[in-house]
Amino acid sequence: VQLQAFGGGLVQAGGSLRLSCTASGRAFSTYAIGWFRQAPGKQREFVAVISRSGRTFYRNSVKDRFTISRDNSKNTVYLQMNALNLDDTAIYYCAARNRAWNGNFDESGFYDYWGAGTLVTVSS
Repeated sequence: VQLQAFGGGLVQAGGSLRLSCTASGRAFSTYAIGWFRQAPGKQREFVAVISRSGRTFYRNSVKDRFTISRDNSKNTVYLQMNALNLDDTAIYYCAARNRAWNGNFDESGFYDYWGAGTLVTVSS
């Protein structure tokens, strides 16, 4: 499985961006897809995940601002990010899990495949 994240860029605080994560393979609809981010000098952290059935979970700090969704016909998962603030500046990564849903989805080890990240920079 090859994953590619794109859609990052420079945005002013309060603005919006939509990230996309595309995946290769015919079994995309069976994958859980997660988004993580890593800010400069900080550890990678969980942002959001969507299960194969469409269940979604978010970290608390983005819960009311970010929306994860999927379009299986396009092998794509989206992360709509609104009301961005300086703390959202990071490299954003998407990851996929093709095994049964068990374990801690907010941990990196839950996922089997990772894509290269896309940089999101929020300016004041």
